[in-house]
Amino acid sequence: MLRPRIIPCLLVHEGGLVKTVAFRNPKYVGDPINAVKIFNEKETDELIVLDIDATVNGVEPDYKMIADLAAECRMPLCYGGGIKSTEQAKTIIGLGVEKVALSAAAIEDPKLITQIASEIGSQSVVVVLDVKKRMMSKDYDVFIHNGKKNTKRNVFEAATQAEALGAGEIVLNSIDNDGHMKGYDLTLARKMRDTVSVPLTVLGGAGSLADIGALVRACGVVGASAGSLFVFKGAYKAVLINYPSVSQRDDMIRAALV
Repeated sequence: MLRPRIIPCLLVHEGGLVKTVAFRNPKYVGDPINAVKIFNEKETDELIVLDIDATVNGVEPDYKMIADLAAECRMPLCYGGGIKSTEQAKTIIGLGVEKVALSAAAIEDPKLITQIASEIGSQSVVVVLDVKKRMMSKDYDVFIHNGKKNTKRNVFEAATQAEALGAGEIVLNSIDNDGHMKGYDLTLARKMRDTVSVPLTVLGGAGSLADIGALVRACGVVGASAGSLFVFKGAYKAVLINYPSVSQRDDMIRAALV
């Protein structure tokens, strides 16, 4: 039976693991490989790793880092950052990664979604949509290049196109909520759940298991992803890699789906 997934999202910047707030001021929080080892021990459902330098700097994905992560990772791994061709995607899958994530490339060259999906399968193609709410509006725009460039694309239109072109999953990331740990944008999440039929993962804003429970109640079987929740602990945000136990996850999901 399908069940909600709880997914840490790790951001890599200059080779280190960082966390941002509203996509700004990356704070170093440790070594990515060490984080993966800890998440292995905690039997994490899945892992997303995003290199936030590669696309902005116009460089190739760091295949050595990806290979090291894949070799260590004992849960399904999704990698994004710098992927602009079918060949790059195939290389990354060949290193042992289960899914590749496209962001800027999916907006700037939508046919790439279809091309990659035809080579590695739709189930391995994830489109990440980083969004901000428009001022004085109910609409959301898609941003690329670490939130620096507004594409002026409506997020629901972009998601519908991505699904039609062969994306097997949508990751919906709220820039406004990123790092604030005050909960997901549930209005946005609900509307996206009603818009696409492929698996949906929601990112941006989780500060507690209660926030994940609220997302599951709102959207049902969904991927609940978070960064700060799994790398910080306590009111002063001490750096501590953490993840709920199997029993905590089961209790939260059971209560949310009642």
